[in-house]
Amino acid sequence: MTEKFLASFFRGLLLVAPVTITGFALVSALRYIDNLFHIEFPGLGILIVISGITVVGALSQTFLINPILARMEKLITKLPLAALIYSSVKDLLSAFVGEKKKFEQPVLVELVPGSQIKKIGFITQTTLGLAFGDQVMAVYFPHSYNISGEVMIVPIAQISKLDVKSADAMKFVVSGGLAFHSKETNS
Repeated sequence: MTEKFLASFFRGLLLVAPVTITGFALVSALRYIDNLFHIEFPGLGILIVISGITVVGALSQTFLINPILARMEKLITKLPLAALIYSSVKDLLSAFVGEKKKFEQPVLVELVPGSQIKKIGFITQTTLGLAFGDQVMAVYFPHSYNISGEVMIVPIAQISKLDVKSADAMKFVVSGGLAFHSKETNS
């Protein structure tokens, strides 16, 4: 009796907790943004933020605004701590949504030749010039359940390109290998 109760409880927990936590996080984020603007109408704050970001993006293409943004960026990059934060955030966002996306080629890297121990990463630089030589690439390895990662310089011979979408490879790594969807169907 107790085992059935616990089994039902944990099954229910697996169904209810993700939905509840996701809903709570979204509602909390919306309320936080609404409170920034002192808005009583739920969700209006996020619409204002999205509209503002879109307007800035559209205006950044004009010849009047572009020089102002360039000066602001130059000023920020001269401030020691601000430059570090700004460049890190800009580079990370550019890697995912910029015109030159960086995480488009997922790869499998054999960590120690002949060991069969492999790690999924993303090529970030294919040529590193004189500093590292011709036979290496820069590969970014994201960490599971985290927004951090590490870059390693890897010999080309240890890199195999994966035939999967970048988003699927990133989900697989970030989820700790839990988000895996095989193309094969189980019969």
